[in-house]
Amino acid sequence: MRSSQALRSCVSCVKYRTWHKEQDMEFTALVALTALLGALVLLVALAVGRRKEELREEAEQETETAEQINAVKGTGPKKQKQEKQRNRKDKPTQHSFNHRLLAASLKSHSGNVTCIDFSSNGKYLASCADDRTVRIWSTKDFLEREHKCLRANVDLDHATLVRFSPDSRAFITWLANGDTIRVFKMIKKDDGTYNFKAAAEDFPQKHKAPILNIGIAETGKFIMSASTDTTIYIWDLKGEVLASINTNQMTNSYAAVSPCGRFVASCGFTPDVKVWEVCFGKGGEFKEVARAFDLKGHSAGVHAFAFSNDSRRMVTVSKDGTWKLWNTDVEYKKQQDPYLLKTVPCSSSDGSLVALSPDGRVVAVSDGCNVAMYDATSGRLEEELHSVHNQEITELRFDINGRFLVSSGDKAIRVFHNAPGYRAAIRDMQDMLKKAQNEAMKQRLQQQIKESQNTLDSVLAASSE
Repeated sequence: MRSSQALRSCVSCVKYRTWHKEQDMEFTALVALTALLGALVLLVALAVGRRKEELREEAEQETETAEQINAVKGTGPKKQKQEKQRNRKDKPTQHSFNHRLLAASLKSHSGNVTCIDFSSNGKYLASCADDRTVRIWSTKDFLEREHKCLRANVDLDHATLVRFSPDSRAFITWLANGDTIRVFKMIKKDDGTYNFKAAAEDFPQKHKAPILNIGIAETGKFIMSASTDTTIYIWDLKGEVLASINTNQMTNSYAAVSPCGRFVASCGFTPDVKVWEVCFGKGGEFKEVARAFDLKGHSAGVHAFAFSNDSRRMVTVSKDGTWKLWNTDVEYKKQQDPYLLKTVPCSSSDGSLVALSPDGRVVAVSDGCNVAMYDATSGRLEEELHSVHNQEITELRFDINGRFLVSSGDKAIRVFHNAPGYRAAIRDMQDMLKKAQNEAMKQRLQQQIKESQNTLDSVLAASSE
C-alpha cells in the first residue's frame, strides 16, 4: 500500500518537473521571438530614417544648386525676398525727423547716445554712447553736408557721461560697468587730428547708487559727481575726494557745476534747488563746501535746472508743470535771496531737462521725445519740436555762442538753429534803439539789428529749401 502511494507520488513529481521545463522553454522562445521582432523594427526604423536623411540632403543640394544657377542668371526672387527680410531684421528702421530749424543730424554712433558736451572754446562737441566710443565733432562742420568725427574707444566698458576739461585738451567719462570716472587726454598730432590716451588709473569707486551727472569746474580746481541717492562728491583732478555733500532731498534728480566754476547745485524730491559754493584759499588749496543759496518757489519736486553762461541766471523745471527763471546775481553771503523773474506753464515729465541759452534769452524744455523753446523775457512759446528722437531725450544743450540747440536721445544727435535767440536779440536791440540818445550808438545798434535779421533770414531760407 505504502509502496504504491510512493510510486504514484514519484510519477506526479516527474510529470510536474516535465511540465515546468516545457513552460520555461516556451517562455524562453517567446522572449527570443520578441527580441528578434524588436531588432527587426529597429533596423527598419534606422533604414527609413537614413533614407529620409539622404532624401533631405539631396533636396537641399538641389535647392542650393538651383539658387546658384539663379544667382548667376540674375534671377531668384525667393532668395532676394529672403535677403530683404534678413536685412530688415538686421537693420531696424532709422527714426526720421525733419524740421525747418534742423541744421544737422550727427549719426556716426552705432549705439544710443547718452550724453553730449561742448568744449569751452566752442570748437568741439563730445558725445558718448553705449557702442563703447566717445566721438569728438567739429562745430564748424555743423552746417556742412558731411559730419566727420574723431573716435575714442572705451576699453572693456562704455561711457554714460562725458565732460570736457576747461582747456579743451582732455575729457572725463563715467564708466557704466566700472561705476567710476576715467580721464582721457587729447594728444594733438602733426596732421591736426588727435590721439586719445586714458589715464593709467580710474578714480576709486565711491557711489552706491546710479550716477546722475559729472562735471569739471571751469577753474580746473575740482570735479563733481552726483548719484540718485542724496550724495555728491567733490574730487581733485587726481581722484582724491575733497568733500562729500548730503543734499537731504530724499533723492537727487539732477546736479551740475555752474559755468563760472564756483558753485555746485542739486535738485530732487523737494520743491527747491540747493546751491553750494566750493571754496578754495588764495594759494589754491581746498577749504570747504559752504551753502550759498536756495531757489524756492515750486510746489512740487524739481526735474532739472540750468545756468546761464555767466551764472547770473538760472532756470528750473518742475513736476508742478512750470519752468521758472531766476536772477541769481545776489549777495548770498549777506543772506540775500535770488529773485524770481518769470513763471511759465509747460509740459514736463520725469526725466525732463531744461537748457538756458548763454545770453539768458531762450529757455528750452524737453518732455519725453519733444522739445519746446520759449522766449525767456516774455515767456512766450516760440517753437515746438515734436518726436525729435524715438527715445527719451538724454541731453539738451546750447553751444557757447548760442547759435545752436543740440539734443541726444537715440543714435542721432540733432542740431537746431536757435531762431528764437536771434528774434529775442533783435527785439532787445530795437528796445535799446528807442532809448538811445547818442547818434553813434544808434548807428551801431541799427547795424547790429540788420546783421542779426540777415542771419535769421538766411537760416530760415536755408531750412525751407
